[in-house]
Amino acid sequence: MPYLYLNISDLRMLGRCLVPAARRCGLGLPPHPPWRRVCQHTSPASDSRARQGRVHPAGRPASTAPSLAPPFLGPGLPVHSQSRALGTAACLRAPSGPAGGGSGGLLGWYESVADTAPVHLAESLLLSLQEATGLPWWANIVCATVLLRTAVTLPLAVYQMHIIAKVEKLQSEIDKLAKQLRYEVSVYGKQKGWSEKVAKFHFRKNLRRIISGLYVRDNCHPFKASLLIWIQIPMWVFVSLALRNFSIPTASFGDSTWIIPISLGVLNLLIVEMFAIRKIELSRFQKYVTNFIRAVSVAMIPIAATVPSSMALYWLSSSCVGLAHNLLLRSPTLRQAFRIPSTKSDSDTPYQDIATALYTKYFLKK
Repeated sequence: MPYLYLNISDLRMLGRCLVPAARRCGLGLPPHPPWRRVCQHTSPASDSRARQGRVHPAGRPASTAPSLAPPFLGPGLPVHSQSRALGTAACLRAPSGPAGGGSGGLLGWYESVADTAPVHLAESLLLSLQEATGLPWWANIVCATVLLRTAVTLPLAVYQMHIIAKVEKLQSEIDKLAKQLRYEVSVYGKQKGWSEKVAKFHFRKNLRRIISGLYVRDNCHPFKASLLIWIQIPMWVFVSLALRNFSIPTASFGDSTWIIPISLGVLNLLIVEMFAIRKIELSRFQKYVTNFIRAVSVAMIPIAATVPSSMALYWLSSSCVGLAHNLLLRSPTLRQAFRIPSTKSDSDTPYQDIATALYTKYFLKK
């Protein structure tokens, strides 16, 4: 798995991204303020009145849910368990009306997404893990990524490989039935006087019916293989928004060293190429999708350089875990342990084949 490198400036940057508003909310952090105040700049007097429950620093009632950004990225300071409220984004919002711009203000559509239950659940999970481990927040993000990807997406990836293997094994039967159906349609079409266009229509219609029947028989409809995407992408979005909720009050964005963004782009491209060099010939649609993902992987580099470093670190960690899972699930031993059906495209030396294919494609071009 690629080596994750973070220098001192990266850690300091992440520290500024995940500075706690917990100190302002009375969660036991040191009284001297080395960090800037969040939500807005307020005077010590107004902040003191807010802690006493009379006035909120932003001018709203003190009952408004406060921001619960995690502790700084030094030795893990536990956050009090009673402080894991679900209103993390409350002090990130501008007040409604002309002064704050209402729903069409600067935050606008982001408010409605960042204040949803799944995002709050992701915030609670991150805070709970930090409480349990006491790790600095950069390590907490990495550990949370490994746990989520292993507990949620790895079983779905195994299920996806089961479906793909079953569909691949059906291909020989589908080819045989297609030849038989083409002959029957040709004979029947001549008897009925069908044109070539009508004959093709009936052939395709009946072939789709036959293939659907085979999928039902073996319980391997290809749509089930997309279940991983429908779970992984929303989870990725929710965790990213949770980290952004933690980071945005400090207004600390971007990775000045570009180490994380470039590593992220390289890893994503490597994952794409591992899919593209498979023994199975890609369809035209799959080639289009592969090229599109290549473009997205490159575009993610400048995007990761501008978002909070906590988000970029999460994206890099997620790509590292995804690459590791991809490699592990190519192991014949693990495939046999997970009872994934063997296919013609399987190899007894998958890692050697990958290295050879990449070397041939990129270093032996004439």
